[in-house]
Amino acid sequence: MVITREFAVNTRGNCDISEVTHLVSQAVGDSGVANGTVTIFIPGSTAGVTTVEYEPGLVADLEAAFERLAPRGIGYRHDARWGDGNGHAHVRASLLGPSLVIPFASGKLILGAWQQIVVIDFDNRPRRRQVVLQIMGE
Repeated sequence: MVITREFAVNTRGNCDISEVTHLVSQAVGDSGVANGTVTIFIPGSTAGVTTVEYEPGLVADLEAAFERLAPRGIGYRHDARWGDGNGHAHVRASLLGPSLVIPFASGKLILGAWQQIVVIDFDNRPRRRQVVLQIMGE
């Protein structure tokens, strides 16, 4: 069985990190699928999804790490071509990736005690991000 669900997340951009574990968990629980996997996918090329321990220190560390890896304010060929100033956002999103797969059993996500699902919006402006879930199993 495959069930597709969506929800939206309003973000501030600029490495805004939104915790969405409860939304994914609710969709899996409401699906009626007991055991399987859920794929979380972010359409677009300036945001991504991962798991973290969602607490202020780690959120700040993650933001700082992305700033070191693909800093704002340096020259990107994307910016030179399109003039939108978000070349860093595209590079960061490419490094993180647009999808994540999480197993579940008895309708419950299998996550570590300190592991939450987050959407990270790297774009240089606020966005309303669609999050697509594909729930697969039996």
